[in-house]
Amino acid sequence: MAKCNVLLSKTATKELNSLDNTMQERIRASLKELESEPFQPRPKADIKKLHKMSKHQFYRLRVGGYRIIYAIENTDVKVTRIIARGKGYEWLD
Repeated sequence: MAKCNVLLSKTATKELNSLDNTMQERIRASLKELESEPFQPRPKADIKKLHKMSKHQFYRLRVGGYRIIYAIENTDVKVTRIIARGKGYEWLD
């Protein structure tokens, strides 16, 4: 797969900016890795396919106690949410 562009929604940007600097750096590093291979599981950051909504297939990338929710369209990785592990996925319904 060609190099992807990682795009953050306004919500995901707000959620990322609300985290402490250390966690922001960890998440940014993981997002950088998504540019080269958005489907490839990584050590300590597994990727799981979530259920399909409308025309989008969502994926979850685990980074510590946070989950990055994203969809892939052509060469764009669209990050929709960055949520704490304790929060559910109710918003997907």
